[in-house]
Amino acid sequence: MPFKTITVKTEGKQLFLDITKHIRQIVRDSGIKSGICHIFIPHTTAAVTINENTDPSVREDILNCLEKIAPSTDCFYRHLEGNAHAHIKAGLIGSGTNVFVEAGQLALGTWQSIFLCEFDGPRTRNIMIHLDGK
Repeated sequence: MPFKTITVKTEGKQLFLDITKHIRQIVRDSGIKSGICHIFIPHTTAAVTINENTDPSVREDILNCLEKIAPSTDCFYRHLEGNAHAHIKAGLIGSGTNVFVEAGQLALGTWQSIFLCEFDGPRTRNIMIHLDGK
């Protein structure tokens, strides 16, 4: 089944970037009517998640809470590259997610979108998408 990689450039140090429209287009172009869409990011300081996209304060709240868990400054990390906080945040969110495909569409909930979570930007990021189905 189709495998695609999309490349995006993030413009901030830490942010949630909505990549849903890119994934929807890949699903449409694939012709798959029923199956599963696997989304994976091959980076250790970025992540992928599904969450609300209606109220931007939800993303801000998540980023603020993650910053309290793994502060980007004033913390004594052993990793010397200066991005230990980004590795921790990416590990907490995760490097991939799956979405069902039904009737040729992503089966996301009303308020859900797919986000690339940048924790060490700005950077160029690759997102890999693999579709299984018929």
